[in-house]
Amino acid sequence: MKKLIALIFVVTFTVQAESVKESVLDNYAKHAQFMNIKISPSGKFLAATSRNKDGQVVLTVLDIENREVLSITKGQTQSISSFNWVNDERILMTMAREVGSLEAPIPTGEVFAMDADGGNQKILTGWRSDGLKRYAQIIDLLPEEPDQVMIYGIAKNSSEPFIDLFRLKVDSGRTRPAGRIPLRWYPSTNVQVLLDDEGVSRLALGVDPEARNESVIMVRDGANEDWREVARYKAEGGSFNPINVTPNGKKVVGLSDTETDTKALATMDLKFGEVDVIAEHPATDLMPIMSLKNGRSNELVGGAYEYDGIEVVLFEGVEDRNFQNVIQSLSKAFPNTSVAVNSATTDNSIMVLTVSSANHPTEFYLFDAEQKALSLITQSKPWLDKAEIPQTQIISYKSRDGLTIKALLTLPKNKGAKDLPLILLPHGGPHGIRDSLTGMDADAKVLAEHGYAVLQPNFRGSGGYGQEFLKAGYKHWGTTMINDMTDGVMHLVDKGIADKSRMCVYGASYGGYAALMAVIREPDLYKCTVGFVGVYDLNLMFEQGDISEADAGQNYLSMVLPVEKEEREMQSPLHQLDKLKVPVFIIHGGKDVRVPIEHAHRLRKALDEKDHPYEWLVKEKEAHGFYKPENNIERWKKMLNFFDKYLH
Repeated sequence: MKKLIALIFVVTFTVQAESVKESVLDNYAKHAQFMNIKISPSGKFLAATSRNKDGQVVLTVLDIENREVLSITKGQTQSISSFNWVNDERILMTMAREVGSLEAPIPTGEVFAMDADGGNQKILTGWRSDGLKRYAQIIDLLPEEPDQVMIYGIAKNSSEPFIDLFRLKVDSGRTRPAGRIPLRWYPSTNVQVLLDDEGVSRLALGVDPEARNESVIMVRDGANEDWREVARYKAEGGSFNPINVTPNGKKVVGLSDTETDTKALATMDLKFGEVDVIAEHPATDLMPIMSLKNGRSNELVGGAYEYDGIEVVLFEGVEDRNFQNVIQSLSKAFPNTSVAVNSATTDNSIMVLTVSSANHPTEFYLFDAEQKALSLITQSKPWLDKAEIPQTQIISYKSRDGLTIKALLTLPKNKGAKDLPLILLPHGGPHGIRDSLTGMDADAKVLAEHGYAVLQPNFRGSGGYGQEFLKAGYKHWGTTMINDMTDGVMHLVDKGIADKSRMCVYGASYGGYAALMAVIREPDLYKCTVGFVGVYDLNLMFEQGDISEADAGQNYLSMVLPVEKEEREMQSPLHQLDKLKVPVFIIHGGKDVRVPIEHAHRLRKALDEKDHPYEWLVKEKEAHGFYKPENNIERWKKMLNFFDKYLH
């Protein structure tokens, strides 16, 4: 992210960095004006979430015809996690506790309802409600019954509670029992329940920690039928992920890798559990494109995937050709971009679209299906100019043992792609996650804005490329996964894009771990490294942090990390510092529960004992990733100065 200017002084040739661009940092740190926008069933109102200056998510309701704000609502100490129109006057919200910008918010189990004008507010579930005092999650909006929704509730005073279903009145909070599913809710797991078009629960998916995190699918044939187990999948094997019960109620559409290496679009027979593959890609996962009917998913009309770019494939013989035609026209209007239908009126005449990519700041559109007219509602970040943003592209290279590795490469604008200083930026996770063209990475853009080439490799163990590729990373966090990153860097050096004498590493979470392990494994290749909320001791993961607090988390760690303590130490930066030659910058949040700050403290203590150069930045009120713009601005400033110090 630093622009390099060549200056000639008589016979001396030096490369000097521009100063930090304050406006660039401000633009990328500033919270989006809107995070999500949904239209009411009749098309009269829009509801939108945004983040206030304190980082809290708030909900704003607007009258479309009169162009006026009807209400602005926020939680007392919690953020709004999700929201939906349940009828044209009533909005339902779920609440969550924020745990850092790099982690999904943790649901509190409270369901909150209010009228469009902000009146008649009521907490419907949870310990603060005067109704169902249980942890609850919405499982279906029941569009045919606009005064109620289906939820599941669990009694958290039980160590392993069963899943009880309730019909919940959205005005009063009154509930009516709708049966019990013989699945238990365990800490750090989730339960998914699907209903058919008649509002009957037909399928439930849960996790069994006592069987090493096996996933269990249970089904029933109708409202008064018994539940039965129809499928069970080992955590380290293929599985079926249900998405939507088909309109005839006989099958469920989902993603499956039981018959394929990558996740294919498939159906499961609800009577016998047989899986039939509809479409697959040999090298990357598919994602479903579902039509909408009465505000809910209805028919599988196509699939989307990302490999060399973002592609859409539409199926023949579908019933909802009108919706499919809309998707076809939108994919042509916004090539290589993620286009999603956020919501629609009951008759699908007006839809709210989200358009975004790594090179396209999120925009929200209204699409008039009858007029085939597209109009911009708003830009999430209008201060970012699409024409001026450094461009991100997908590249491919081979690992030293022959794997095809996909990566994102972001290059500075108005500079030739030759002999650029490079920042290696590995993603967090690491498993099941991948860096994608569908979203913009602020770190990559800020660095490229200051003249750096930025490489984001989807090393083995990343998600989206099939089971074999995913599992190839298990127990190899600090070995072959790091080799894949190094091979990507050397690919850019060989291509003449990166200057081998000016390279550093930066990453967050697992990426912070990789930032340290990369310079330990290749002590002479890089000039410096930055670890942000990073893991530095693999053994400590079994002792501290929210992953290790539940049996499901312990099972996961045992599956992906080395079995023996000695091998975990061999792959832990904290225990391999004798190989470290470059300066380190440690950044952490004091309230991080995913990777507790003890990781950073232990690393700092060890560096002090070795008198090794490092810099330190801790924000006590931040968690796993920074929310506050001023903290991200400070982080970027200090990172840029750190890189400038060792690369120029």
